Amino acid sequence: MLAKGGEPLMPCHPARARELLAGGRAVVARRAPFTIRLKHRTRAGSAVEGVQLRLDPGSRATGIAITDERHRIGPTGRTAVARRGLITIELRHRGQQIHGGMVRRAAYRRRRRSANLRYRAPRHDNRPRPDGWLPPSLRHRIDSTMAVVVRLCRYAPVLEIHVEQVAFDTTAFAGVMPSGTQAGVESTYGASEVREFLLAKWKRSCAYCDATGVPLNIDHVRARSRGGSDRVSNLVLACIPCNQAKGTAPVQEFLADRPARLERVIAQLRRPLQDVAATNATRLQLVKALAAQGVPVHAWSGGRTHWNRLAMGLPKSHTLDALATGVIDRARGDALVRVPAQILVVASTGRGSYARTTPDRFGFPRLQRPRGKVHHGYSTGDLVAAVVPKGKWAGSWVERVAVRTSGQHRITTLTSRFDVSHRNLRLLQRADGYTYAFADEIRLSGRHRPA
Repeated sequence: MLAKGGEPLMPCHPARARELLAGGRAVVARRAPFTIRLKHRTRAGSAVEGVQLRLDPGSRATGIAITDERHRIGPTGRTAVARRGLITIELRHRGQQIHGGMVRRAAYRRRRRSANLRYRAPRHDNRPRPDGWLPPSLRHRIDSTMAVVVRLCRYAPVLEIHVEQVAFDTTAFAGVMPSGTQAGVESTYGASEVREFLLAKWKRSCAYCDATGVPLNIDHVRARSRGGSDRVSNLVLACIPCNQAKGTAPVQEFLADRPARLERVIAQLRRPLQDVAATNATRLQLVKALAAQGVPVHAWSGGRTHWNRLAMGLPKSHTLDALATGVIDRARGDALVRVPAQILVVASTGRGSYARTTPDRFGFPRLQRPRGKVHHGYSTGDLVAAVVPKGKWAGSWVERVAVRTSGQHRITTLTSRFDVSHRNLRLLQRADGYTYAFADEIRLSGRHRPA
């Protein structure tokens, strides 16, 4: 909620926002995230306590939460903190698409060079890079997160930022771990560190049967009694029935009747954990970028967030991890008293391609694209209100638009697509490179259950 002059005020309940809009005391400032601006109230005449912005960075998605904290007297008589979740956002990155596009463009470039310069020597990758340089697929994760953070700081009175710094020591994992019992292995590197690494690599499921939502043990693919090492590359997660059924048998013998499963387990053991590498490469620069906003930034470990979430009895999801980031002292009586039932899912889509030609499979131009991206005042991705006066699609529609040079722009709904003249469209919000949707917190968190 914004004041008359555009200054951020405390977020209000949706029912209160509807009341203000219906009474003509506020106008819609932005559709997603939904923001209203009051017509008469100023920042000086409003009580602004301030909110906290909490982030759980990830490789594929980042959880963002806006919370406020109220002090109260706990059951022990000490001053406790009640944390309320006001807004939760799941920001989905498109680093994989960017990486695929860079690889495809490089393949086109190599093919064109080799076709004309058959005996050309390989080009050395000796170009200098500035300090802090990151590949575009990794730089995108920081830029998209900062874009949402800057926007939220503009619409809410953020007083401090709390961010979880997730890091796995992959170089230490690659070393030989001392032999001994499973408890001895976990005590070497810490139970939470090894377990969280394996949970991330095996997607919180049993490697042998894909079971989720059950207790998972750390199993040696090649048993120690048969010469197996204690490297993390020899460890998998297994449910109790699969762990007992396998015992000390070789994995080739245990999965002899399931060759597809055996091939997938072996491939996953050899595959590096790219998500961990991406998070390690971007975590420090993300904290530096957050500190440049002029708001105090507090970095917390992933172990603290994991303990807070389990203490509150919450399942695993990016948004719930963001809510649990920071200090929650259960002995003092701190509690997370409200979790939003719905979250705003923000998916990064980009602003289209800058190439004005469509290539064929060899990388050569096949056809020309329009030189401009704005046609009749609209661009692809704009949120518009369409009023169709007659025909099969007569009625009012609020959807994203795909533009055409002819002026007959396309509207896509959940069940159909149809064309509307630009004269029957009204702009609601310009395309900003993201799509917005709502989802239930329970449905999303059900994808990852705690082990």
